[in-house]
Amino acid sequence: MANAAYALQQAIFTKLTTDDATTSALGGPRIYDDVPARAEFPFMTFGQSTERDWSTGTEDGSEHVITLHVWSRARGRKETHAVIAAARKALHDQVLSLEGHRLVNLRHEFSEARRDNDGETFHGISRFRAVTEPG
Repeated sequence: MANAAYALQQAIFTKLTTDDATTSALGGPRIYDDVPARAEFPFMTFGQSTERDWSTGTEDGSEHVITLHVWSRARGRKETHAVIAAARKALHDQVLSLEGHRLVNLRHEFSEARRDNDGETFHGISRFRAVTEPG
């Protein structure tokens, strides 16, 4: 059985790369765990993820916090916000199929958009919380 955190990442990746609004906002399925050299902007990356025991006295479970990053070189934050909004709609409260696990819930926690330290890139951060159980 696949690790719950990795199964969740795979399901999120599949959902986002097949979601028309997200891929349209990105200009294609530009969602990476490991960014290729010379990646075309805008793109999205998987950031930090955490997994905590969420078991009860009778049921096993895990709580996950997943961070997605958006990178844009467009003027202003509009493109960054559009990608964040599309990803949120694609993931928030959606049912995703996980290998070896069941997704109990997936909720958007917060998003922000800011100028990166290089002065030319806008950086969006979007955090989600999920609960899984063995399936």
